[in-house]
Amino acid sequence: MRSLFKRCMSALACLLLALPAAAQPLPYHVDPDAREILPNLQPVPAIRFLTTADFPPFNFRDPGGELIGFNIDLARRICIEVNVACTIQAWPWDQAANALADNQGDALIAGLSMTPENGELYDFSSVYLALPGRFLTRAQAVEGFRAETLDGQKVSVRAGSAHEQFLIRYLPNIERMEFDDELEALEAVKSGSVAAFFGDAMRASFWLNDNLACCGFAGEPYFRPDLFGDGLSIAMPAGNDAVRHAIDWALVRLKQNGALDELYLRWFPVGFY
Repeated sequence: MRSLFKRCMSALACLLLALPAAAQPLPYHVDPDAREILPNLQPVPAIRFLTTADFPPFNFRDPGGELIGFNIDLARRICIEVNVACTIQAWPWDQAANALADNQGDALIAGLSMTPENGELYDFSSVYLALPGRFLTRAQAVEGFRAETLDGQKVSVRAGSAHEQFLIRYLPNIERMEFDDELEALEAVKSGSVAAFFGDAMRASFWLNDNLACCGFAGEPYFRPDLFGDGLSIAMPAGNDAVRHAIDWALVRLKQNGALDELYLRWFPVGFY
């Protein structure tokens, strides 16, 4: 995932600051019945966020070296919402989780996976953004698209990915066209050599930024935590309940007051929901 982001970092930063957000479906991962009580913030005088600088558009450096991104903005809004001081420090990816475990920060907002192994060391906030799989087709095929009509047709996918496993499991009658590179799989749709692409909707949305004239998302997003992961959440050292409750309370509030939607529309001008 990170290698693809690095390849489009500078172009994406400029694009996100220039494009207006179009009307689009918004993510909703907050329990509508949640009635969180503001936690006692006395033991949380500040939240020390750790992140990385290599994960655009979530956390990365702009051409001037400033740390920016969806996660950076979200961390700051969380601190404002609970009215505590906030610091954000970037670490190399291979050191960030260990830094959190060594108590060099209170929370890691950098896409750490909620695996059983990580669950033994860290607690996690509620999910603030899930990462669905989606089909992408030529523009003329978007309207009225149904996945079952792809039987016998060519669909590009990254070889060995969870999205390929989805196609094998649910659409065994399509002709899978495997690519080692996700961008090549997307270009196959543009060239017309395949009927559709299936893959990570978030990453595909970056490619669509430059290819809206030819192509678009087709059909509904597919949320399969067993294949595509649970989504993005914030990690904390196990047992740091005060910070976890504060962050979860803030996430509910940010969804209710529209701030979370505002951030999504800003950083994802071509939405993937």
